[in-house]
Amino acid sequence: MIMERKIETERLILRTVTVDDAEAIFKWAADPDVNKYLIYPLHKDINVTREWLKSRDIDGKDEFDLGFVLKETGELIGQGGLFYHGDLDAWSIGYNLRKDYWGQGLVPEAIQAIIDYVDKEKGVRAIVGEFAKENSKSRRVMEKLGMTYWKDGQYSKFDGSVTFEACWYKKEYR
Repeated sequence: MIMERKIETERLILRTVTVDDAEAIFKWAADPDVNKYLIYPLHKDINVTREWLKSRDIDGKDEFDLGFVLKETGELIGQGGLFYHGDLDAWSIGYNLRKDYWGQGLVPEAIQAIIDYVDKEKGVRAIVGEFAKENSKSRRVMEKLGMTYWKDGQYSKFDGSVTFEACWYKKEYR
């Protein structure tokens, strides 16, 4: 069961996404530039997006994943949140954003609001994030969140088609 949530920032409404959001989500899930460094494969048609949305089970215990809606237009332009990594005792950040909104500081704005929300609900000891070394945009997001280099790593797309050399960034709170 997906828990309904809503958080507001200066420019965004962060809310639970539903199957009704499939068309908006498909815009970035099917964009090769947005998908390049993501772990899931490119969505080839909107039915893939719909099925993914139907299969989600976010109970709010270990995952806080919200859509990014522009207050100005009401458009859903991205999605992201925190996912608990028990083995690290830290919350991992994840996000994606439509390409036409890159470089405007919207992802750090959204993720910081979600961090603040989760900290009040659960307590946040640390946040971590992993990104492909060549992905300078994600590096910048993490730096804006006050995160610093922690360690090197690797990750692959779910289908195994690509493996990336990666950096982990971290920020300790307690």
